[in-house]
Amino acid sequence: MIKAAERPVSDSTSLTLHQAAEALGVHYMTVYKYVRTGRLAATKVGGGWVVSKEALDTFGSTPSPRASGERVDWSARIGDRLIAGDEAGSWNVIEAAMASGLEPTAVYLDVLSPALAAIGAAWAIGEVSIAEEHLATAVTSRLIGRLGPQFSRPGQTRGTVVLGAAAGDQHAVPIAMASDLLRGRGFTVIDLGANSPVESFIDAANSADRLIAVGISSTTAGVDDQVIATASAVKDQVGCAVVIGGHGIGEDVRRAHADAVTTSATEMLDAFERIAEATSKR
Repeated sequence: MIKAAERPVSDSTSLTLHQAAEALGVHYMTVYKYVRTGRLAATKVGGGWVVSKEALDTFGSTPSPRASGERVDWSARIGDRLIAGDEAGSWNVIEAAMASGLEPTAVYLDVLSPALAAIGAAWAIGEVSIAEEHLATAVTSRLIGRLGPQFSRPGQTRGTVVLGAAAGDQHAVPIAMASDLLRGRGFTVIDLGANSPVESFIDAANSADRLIAVGISSTTAGVDDQVIATASAVKDQVGCAVVIGGHGIGEDVRRAHADAVTTSATEMLDAFERIAEATSKR
């Protein structure tokens, strides 16, 4: 495997990732994926990458290593379409993934989530524009709207979970995905969305039928105080279990008055499962 390296290259024999993408006839994010996985040799210059013409020629003449039975990287495929704002193309990728055997849960966990994480990482270092990042988020929201009904389960629910992002956290997509994943496990979910004040959590929890727990999302750095305040208020005024989850969790949040602090969707689902099981035995 060719490794990306940090070494000087001549400007006359090097291309930006956008130029390399044009030369290969693929999207920018596809070339970015090649570089980050080591398939295409590249050099880090400032905040971006450059590819030598020699490396590009070598890459273009090398057959794809994928064997006939090798797993398709659906997240890379959909990432290209997301930042292009291509909802139809993104949906085609999802349909192809499910036709290959992926369940809707796997589409969320193994396709959409990794694609969004890669786009976020690329945006953080300036290799994806803010417009492309917003396009990806908007398209993802619409895809979730189309996938959501597939998580519904007939029959009596296992109880209600209230989910929301703490005040100051503007990310609604993680909440929407978590809500669907929990519905797929048989829970009724009240989705408060992004930037939810403490009062919203309290009102929703107090009015919920067969409340199991409250989940507070933290995917934005700098909102630890709001997360902790929300968890404390729910404990004091509602008295139910609290689960905190998200990639924005800081060390202070880990000391919050919560029954579980999770950093992945799988951990989050397991936490609600344990709470539901303990509640059913009372």
